[in-house]
Amino acid sequence: MRHITYKTQGTCSQFIDVDVDDNNIVQQVYFTGGCNGNLKGICSLVRGMSVEQVKEKLQGITCGTKRTSCPDQLVRALEQLESQPVEAG
Repeated sequence: MRHITYKTQGTCSQFIDVDVDDNNIVQQVYFTGGCNGNLKGICSLVRGMSVEQVKEKLQGITCGTKRTSCPDQLVRALEQLESQPVEAG
């Protein structure tokens, strides 16, 4: 299992915690801050999806006049998680 706590940029949420298993399946997502109900919905929808599926569906989504959104920031968190070296267990 891999985990990241990602500091968001340009959104109402401040952090995203993500757990991805060894098969690249999203197991858990938790947003700190932001629109509570909407973010709970996103977390529920992406649980069980592959990282690639999440990236395909959510990358580039904007919020109002912002250049990003909480879903887009989730993609960035997943990309950062993918770029981290795998720790030997």
